Amino acid sequence: MAEVDLTAVPAEGAALPENSAPLLKKVQEMLNEEKWTRATLSNYSTNQFKELDIVLKEGREARLYDELKKVCDEHLVHTKNSIIALYISGMIALSRQLIDDSALINLVSIFVDNHKWAIVRYLCESILEFGESKFALRTLAECYKNENEEDAIYGIWERLVKVDYEEADLAKSLGEHFDKLGDAESAVDYYKKALHRYINKQVFTNVREIWEKLIACCPEDIDFFLHVQKKIAKNISEDKAVLLLQDVYQSCKKRDDVDTALALLKLILEYDEKDSHARKEIVECFREKYANHSQLEEYIRISNLSQSWRNVHEAITDFEKHIAFDKGNYVYHRTWGVGRIASVQGDEIVIDFAKKRNHSMGLKMAVSALQTLPKLKIQIKDESLFEEHIWVLKAIWKKEKLHDRIKDDLSWALQVVIKSFGNSCDIKRIKAELVPSILSAGEWTTWNTKARDILKSDPGFGVSPNNIDLFTVRDRPISIAEKLYNEFKAQRNFFDRALTIRNYAAQKDAELDSEYFTEMFAYFTAYLRSYTQVTEQVVASYLLVKELVGRYPHLGTGLQLNFLEIFEDIDDVPTLFFNLKDNNFKEEFLKHVKLFVPDWAEIYIKLFPYALTNSIIVTLKDEGYEDKLLAMVINCFENFRDYREAVVWLYKNSSNEDWFKKANINFDKQLITLIHILDISYREIENHRDTTENRKVNKQVYNILFKEKEGVLNDFIENADEDTIIRLYTFIQDVKDLDPADKLKLRSGILDKHPNFKFFGADAEKAIITRGLMVTVAMYEEKRRQLAHIMEVDIPANAKETEFALSLGDLRENAEYKAAKEKQAILNTTAAKLKDEIDRAQLFDPGTVNLNRVGFGTTVVLKNNTGRKKEEYTILGPWESDPDHNVISYLSPFGGAILNKTVGEQFDFSINNEKVSYVVENITAAAF
Repeated sequence: MAEVDLTAVPAEGAALPENSAPLLKKVQEMLNEEKWTRATLSNYSTNQFKELDIVLKEGREARLYDELKKVCDEHLVHTKNSIIALYISGMIALSRQLIDDSALINLVSIFVDNHKWAIVRYLCESILEFGESKFALRTLAECYKNENEEDAIYGIWERLVKVDYEEADLAKSLGEHFDKLGDAESAVDYYKKALHRYINKQVFTNVREIWEKLIACCPEDIDFFLHVQKKIAKNISEDKAVLLLQDVYQSCKKRDDVDTALALLKLILEYDEKDSHARKEIVECFREKYANHSQLEEYIRISNLSQSWRNVHEAITDFEKHIAFDKGNYVYHRTWGVGRIASVQGDEIVIDFAKKRNHSMGLKMAVSALQTLPKLKIQIKDESLFEEHIWVLKAIWKKEKLHDRIKDDLSWALQVVIKSFGNSCDIKRIKAELVPSILSAGEWTTWNTKARDILKSDPGFGVSPNNIDLFTVRDRPISIAEKLYNEFKAQRNFFDRALTIRNYAAQKDAELDSEYFTEMFAYFTAYLRSYTQVTEQVVASYLLVKELVGRYPHLGTGLQLNFLEIFEDIDDVPTLFFNLKDNNFKEEFLKHVKLFVPDWAEIYIKLFPYALTNSIIVTLKDEGYEDKLLAMVINCFENFRDYREAVVWLYKNSSNEDWFKKANINFDKQLITLIHILDISYREIENHRDTTENRKVNKQVYNILFKEKEGVLNDFIENADEDTIIRLYTFIQDVKDLDPADKLKLRSGILDKHPNFKFFGADAEKAIITRGLMVTVAMYEEKRRQLAHIMEVDIPANAKETEFALSLGDLRENAEYKAAKEKQAILNTTAAKLKDEIDRAQLFDPGTVNLNRVGFGTTVVLKNNTGRKKEEYTILGPWESDPDHNVISYLSPFGGAILNKTVGEQFDFSINNEKVSYVVENITAAAF
């Protein structure tokens, strides 16, 4: 049975029903009778156990399992081989999924020793009704053998192999069994299981035997052989891995699969670069692959590929660079673009570029200055085709043709782009190649969604084992299980891996006995076997392993841990909870705290500021801890600097609840607390402290206070007295990073309600220049267009220039690279500035113009008393500023001096040390 603590369900603990005594008395009498009569085993049959099943049914319906088990366990203390006690106690433990299955093991062993096979069979089948058990399956197989039911044994072996991950011999026997029956798929499946298990046991003789069987059964499953050889090299030795790779190589050679044969030889040479046989073979494979190449032998000579004195890896790289240069092949030059090799004569290459025909280059220069664009092998349905590099297609196809093909055939497009860049490409690179040269930004949005679905579900695509963001094209389809396993290996984040194994286990007919699942599961159990300090990974591993073992009891790990023991070793519970970056784990953690920790209510109070979930509040209320809840709320508001997220959450989710109102925190205090939090978050953002969290809090508070649909300040001002308004506005005015437009709107709202309201302080009569920008819709859209062009056209083009420059080598003397990097810096700086300004932009609504005073969006006529003339100015923002046409920014010195002035108001302004006196004569709405 399961070997991991599964005592998550608390004992029934209910009061005994009135009719409980007769059943307990009956069982006690049965135990006494068994003891007194000393019933022999020969008297037992399956009928006696069926009668005991009736007793168990009655006990379950009467909720007496705990009491029945207690009676039987006490009886076993002095009568350890009591059949009745062993059966009742064992079956109750089994139904509760408890760890201790010794009672049933002892019971079955008694009847096995006495060859009572009918009873053994009945007991094993009863055990298996509750889930797979290695002990029961092995014993049942022995039972079938003794009853000469040979055919039934294979079915039991299949079940046993699925739950016993160390069982290799039976897996091998099953493979041979299905091989004889002609069921190749099942045979291969069991051979693979046997192979992995023999590797774990380091039994190389058996490993090679199974390896040879698999080469005979599925010679084209190269991905499997490549995956397993890594494990052999690690668990046994690299020499043994090379020995087995040579077997696969010989198989590929017989099938004329030159590309795979080359890949295998390169791998063998990575293990041993001095392997003369592999070096000789790789030369012959290259000769076979490039038999029609006009310069084949010359390039073998130039690269010294067959010369043992040269490093074999350098020689291969050199040869593959040169061999790409042949008549008809395409190349790319940074300045001239895509070209086609017209001829190769000795050391001279002639290339036709679109704008530079018959260009002649030396071979050495061509190898260093040109990027080769080889043909790409792609898969369309079940057919392999060769396609050109995406840059070549852009050069030789009409744009309309390429646009339609890419838009309509996403799988083809993805294969072409990914394979064009070394069969490793992320979404950002794919977009750079397609937008805007082929697809528009709008078309990309729809195309990208469909493409991501294909990359996720199509077995022809996978991910890099080193980077989850890099996609690859598979030469052979990949199963969903292997795809998830590869994602698991590529992920570096613990909680992403936890999500992946959950997705794996959630598959229909998930193979939990596969090597993939075993390795993923072992990753989490390793945390539980070796921890010295309880971290969020240890807690999450416990919760995950317990969840999986609860669903699949045969995954027993041999670990006997319980939640309370782990919990008591946590140094800082709130911090650990905060670091559980998965809501499922957080919910399970809270459930376990309530179930197993005696002072759970105190823990809930401490965790609330980090959990921010209504379930904590509901649980505390329902369990009678409302006083603790109210004390927590008051503490959060009084210590808002430490609990700012909790304050915001409570205001948004609980401030209208009856229980919250009992805390007696009046509304103006709630608003002032939020204003303080707004100010703190602005300052911490400016100081680069916890920027992400502070931006989130800042946005939430800003929306509560100022957004038109949610904003509460204007509504509050409608009903507040002047003293309260003064106090509130003073706090708002002190938030120096708040957009001046919001302060202006608030001032306008106050003046609309209280026309004679006086604002105090030198800064009260003008907006403070801050991080915000008020802008017109027209200029906002123009800036966005500018940014889009830089991000979607200029930067991708610069990236290509940089990539090509890098390919030229020797960065110290590489003028192209330096120029590309300088341009990159300018583009990045410009884009960052535009992004910042757009992020700060506040769109101006012309319908909100207030003509009672000078403000954004107004045209003001001033009488210049000093110069005895009239002057007219339109007040807009820095984006729209045009002094030559009397359009000035509200953030300019003169704009700030005019701001908030009313008709008839006089003011002075100094220009070049000359004091000029003005009077406001008229205010109208600006024309947009």
